[in-house]
Amino acid sequence: HAMASLMNGMAMYGGVIPFGGTFLVFSDYLRPAIRLASLSKIKVIYVFTHDTIGLGEDGPTHQPVEHFAALRSIPGLIVLRPADANETASAWKFAIQHKGSPVALLLTRQGLPVLDQSKYPSSDNLFKGAYILKDADKPEIILMASGSEVELILKAAEKLESEGKKVRVVSFPSWELFEMQTEEYKNSILPKEVKARVAIEAGVAQGWHKYTGDGGKVISIEKFGASAPYEILYEKYGITVENILQTSKVLLK
Repeated sequence: HAMASLMNGMAMYGGVIPFGGTFLVFSDYLRPAIRLASLSKIKVIYVFTHDTIGLGEDGPTHQPVEHFAALRSIPGLIVLRPADANETASAWKFAIQHKGSPVALLLTRQGLPVLDQSKYPSSDNLFKGAYILKDADKPEIILMASGSEVELILKAAEKLESEGKKVRVVSFPSWELFEMQTEEYKNSILPKEVKARVAIEAGVAQGWHKYTGDGGKVISIEKFGASAPYEILYEKYGITVENILQTSKVLLK
């Protein structure tokens, strides 16, 4: 709380762009200062790491579950959850350039593969909040995720495509930025005619149903974590490629 309050004072005095970092689970302690930063429309950057049960053996006291939703509920706060190193660089670029509100970057502890930008669209599409990573002609289903779960939906899409399914994959790093886009853009990413949609995020589902719609499903975590290697935890809590596949196949029947 003291760190975030000091950052607010520095931002209001001027001449610097204050940033601070801690585990995401401790954002609860910063919340009053984050709220005031957003209310005051000042430029402050928060870097929150260890953003899911993927942090592993530290256990449930240090594993965020409800924190994505809690931060997204603060009016004016821009929340960015990048999928790889490239999106992280783009997120930092956005945070430095953005004016008029605070920005929070939510980052993993575990290592993630870097998406090949000769194969996938530019990570600067993060500025739009959500964008198509992989597409098909007349997709039957849309898979969407933020952060570390983007890797999982890409793998699931490959398996579904091998079975003849037409899949669109959407990286969704920021709800707030997506909501700033035109209706035309939003409909181009999530066309209303595609009802089969799966969203996956290693936190509570709150808010995702707006994007999956009544015909879609959200794979989420609705209970506290546990102490174990992150691979075991992801398997136990269903944050897996296999769960995405099973959920997708049910929707496609």
